[in-house]
Amino acid sequence: MTRRAEAADAVLDLSFTEELRWRPVQIAAPGFLDVEAVDVGPVDDLHWSDTPPVAPYVGVEVHVRAGRGTVVAGLADPGGGQLLAVWDRRRAEVAIEVRADGHAEVVRRCTAPDAATGVAFALCERQVTALLLLDGAWVPVLTERDRVAALVDPRRPEVLARQRMVWGAREGSVEVGDVRAGLFGMTGLRDPHLVQHQDGRPWLQDGRAWMTWTCAGLGFFQQAHWGVFSLAVDDPTDLRQEAHLFTARDGLVLGDHAGQLVRDDERDRWLVANSSWGDFDFTGVHVRHTTSVDELLTGVHVLRTERTALPTTVSSWDPGMTRIDGRWHVAFVESPSQQPFDFHPALARGPVDGAWPDGLELVGADTSLHQCEGPLLHRADGTWWLLASDGDGREYPVYDLQLRRAGRLAAPYPTNIPHPQILDLPGAPRVLVTFDGTQFHPEVMGYGGHGDVVVMRS
Repeated sequence: MTRRAEAADAVLDLSFTEELRWRPVQIAAPGFLDVEAVDVGPVDDLHWSDTPPVAPYVGVEVHVRAGRGTVVAGLADPGGGQLLAVWDRRRAEVAIEVRADGHAEVVRRCTAPDAATGVAFALCERQVTALLLLDGAWVPVLTERDRVAALVDPRRPEVLARQRMVWGAREGSVEVGDVRAGLFGMTGLRDPHLVQHQDGRPWLQDGRAWMTWTCAGLGFFQQAHWGVFSLAVDDPTDLRQEAHLFTARDGLVLGDHAGQLVRDDERDRWLVANSSWGDFDFTGVHVRHTTSVDELLTGVHVLRTERTALPTTVSSWDPGMTRIDGRWHVAFVESPSQQPFDFHPALARGPVDGAWPDGLELVGADTSLHQCEGPLLHRADGTWWLLASDGDGREYPVYDLQLRRAGRLAAPYPTNIPHPQILDLPGAPRVLVTFDGTQFHPEVMGYGGHGDVVVMRS
């Protein structure tokens, strides 16, 4: 047996079985609330938050106990502009209202079921969704992007700065229970990627491992955004959101996502790389990067990024970088087409002792695959491998650092294109954390609101 084959056994001999899965859904993200009120009582007017949202990703939840008035949740500015979910309890009707430049328009409306016990507003990018609380769960009943975007663009900082979160009643009184308003959370999670030191060691703190995930939004790729999470090393179900990350570029605040955070220990800073999904319009995607000395693992951050000079002439996404033997290695996706989607894994490498991300050259790309993404650099028993996810073959191909195919992971393959993030952490069983393609109420929202978190154990 060759040395390469012996090394491959360390990862190819692994066998995973699914242990559990669950669906994280949060309209207003816990821990990131501007308004949190309990047992409010009678309400007959509007209440305003004190500060504007940091990004155009907002959730406002209003639980209602009784009353025949009209319940309102959303955003408004002192000049009269409004983005609202409106629940008229007398008429049993829900609507999305937009007021801009002195003009008010109902862009969507529908009948509200009698069983509803609350209304919520969600803004993700330029898409507004109205949700009702049914049997204890938030269910989207209306959504609209195009007609909202034609009237107002909350991605623009000057527009966002005027907004305040609003909730309450008009045209009557209602008995309100709990109210929560703040940053939008998620309708599912995908694209897991370990936060790590530049040499590949996972970032561990207080018995927890840190990861980035894409927070699925109410809509397509543009409605998602990026988050930082921690999970307990001894219990991967203990998953907690620690930070929200947004991007400021091209005069907009966007939800770019699908990337990695790497700690540059020598310079005491974070290296950030992600994908330009925040303004995706089917005409291209690219990788972006920045550095930051801020504490990105907690809080809310808006990052200014620049385009990364990857060695490719086509679209790219899903960057993951590690410094191996003195050289930066960057796994990424190449995509010659997004109509229809065609994409495959690739690997780039920088010069010895080179700075990130200078001088990257292409090592190789597996152009035989056409639905393969989520490339992750993983070390097993001292040897580095590139793991990926092939949606056509429904398997996880394994490559060496010359991008030569070594085999595949022995692991269940859920729906969609699940990324094979293996957690090989000190003092804990080896697990594979990924996601599936389960959508969030696709009859209203369409594609994009996936997925379940899936945990497999070796």
